[in-house]
Amino acid sequence: MNKCAIFLVAILAANGSIAQAEEHGSYERGVLEKAGNGFANLTTSVLEIPKNIINTTNDSNIVFGVFGGMLKGTVNMMGRMGVGLVDLITAPIPTQAIVHPVLVWDDFDVDTQYGKTFRLPKEYQ
Repeated sequence: MNKCAIFLVAILAANGSIAQAEEHGSYERGVLEKAGNGFANLTTSVLEIPKNIINTTNDSNIVFGVFGGMLKGTVNMMGRMGVGLVDLITAPIPTQAIVHPVLVWDDFDVDTQYGKTFRLPKEYQ
């Protein structure tokens, strides 16, 4: 079994234990959510391209939507991959999300934005 498949199984197992983490406290839940979001952003970032083509076409016209949306989607795809990688590496520090919407399919008609990095949730401040 390759490393990617092992990692996917580990993340899915971790996501299955989020309900158990709620019993133990918010720190464990925050770590598991951050790791799950990081993995999801890393693996589904390619969806930024069709998302931005659709959104740019809806805001302007089909010609600019296809070419401008593809360029914008590629930039956001690389940004989302970077954020996913950072979230996986820093999962033990449960901070607020850097990218909004957190997952590419959340609020599909909203453009991807990047916020302040490494902000602690209000419950830890």
